[in-house]
Amino acid sequence: MSLSRRQLLIGGAATAGAVGLGLLRPSDQGGPHDRYFQSLQRCLSEQPLARPTMVIDRDRLHHNLNLVTRRLGDQYALRLVAKSLPSLSLLDHLMDHAGTRRLMLFHRPFVSQVAAHRPDADILLGKPMPVDEARLFYQEWQPAGGFQPETQLQWLIDSPQRLLDYQQLAAERDQPLGINVELDIGLHRGGVADRDRLAAMLTRIRDDKRLRFRGFMGYEPHIVKVPGDDHALRDEAMARYREAVHTARAVFGTLPAGLTFNTGGSSTYTLYPGQDTPANEIALGSGLVMPTNFDVPTLSGHRPACVIATPVLKTMAPARLPGPEALASLMRLWNPNRQQAFFIYGGHWKARPVSPPGLSPNPVFGRSSNQEMLNGSDAVPIAPGDWVFLRPHQSESVFLQFGDLALYDPDRQALTDRWPVLRG
Repeated sequence: MSLSRRQLLIGGAATAGAVGLGLLRPSDQGGPHDRYFQSLQRCLSEQPLARPTMVIDRDRLHHNLNLVTRRLGDQYALRLVAKSLPSLSLLDHLMDHAGTRRLMLFHRPFVSQVAAHRPDADILLGKPMPVDEARLFYQEWQPAGGFQPETQLQWLIDSPQRLLDYQQLAAERDQPLGINVELDIGLHRGGVADRDRLAAMLTRIRDDKRLRFRGFMGYEPHIVKVPGDDHALRDEAMARYREAVHTARAVFGTLPAGLTFNTGGSSTYTLYPGQDTPANEIALGSGLVMPTNFDVPTLSGHRPACVIATPVLKTMAPARLPGPEALASLMRLWNPNRQQAFFIYGGHWKARPVSPPGLSPNPVFGRSSNQEMLNGSDAVPIAPGDWVFLRPHQSESVFLQFGDLALYDPDRQALTDRWPVLRG
């Protein structure tokens, strides 16, 4: 019996619909740990440690640092950004390997800890501090420790009012203060953009015997984030920076030696080597450990050097959800990556699962900071006592959530050290 034209059309539409749905249906992303994560899991399992841990890969850290120092060469000094590397031991390691004393800090308690631990450090504040926080630093500072803030500490000043606050602090304590002026070179997050205002602030610094002009800080991550050509945006930012340096020369005549003209960041540092700019140093931190937010074209060649490791507490196959079983069944039927449930120690971090592959939070069950559910396909062969690995989206703040950092040496396939994080 021959089919009618209408039957053929209906059958064809049904087939096309089924094909369309098939194309939309998620594919199975699951699988076991690769060789790298198998080795890391074995190392963790051999330790008296079974809680969420931030792991630093020593070899990848060195690879990234060597890449940075080789690219910067002798043209720019390297200033390490401590908020992205918040461990004295980690900073010591990087400072010694890079041959730099320059640090950028964003939190007054960290300034006090670094000054006590590294009396040779050259510290630039990365954001303006309320003057009461600066006052607390001087109350805690121990001159016998060797750190000399009048020459080794640069307070960041972003406005005439903040400059007045710090001028009053200097008079109150009869304390010389190093002043670095924040420039707005295009980010528009604060700092001085107006030439006349800058000239007036520099004149006030020049005329106060307790204030020391130490340079400028011009942060410019917008270069790789807004529409436009990176190189053209860099040139615009550097033109603003150069104008500020000209203003400083007009105020001071001859500029003091050894000024800090800071710029850059992890995502932009590769735009500067070989360029004629007013900057003499580049600040970066995240590019050395490479959280996911820094997977950008300007950092090609850098390798992920940090990962969150956390134990699996429970497994469930098939995955179930509270309420009607039909919902969980439909999710499993539609998405092969919802077949199993794995409950991990902790969770809800600024991070995404990377191993075993194909894991993700359940959108219906929701997130948990206590024991988060991750779903995976039947191809994921993990059990309680195994480990799940997640890449953090950022290192600042996230590194502080896990206690000591664990240093992993892939050559020796061993965890070789524990590095405490900064306090407070």
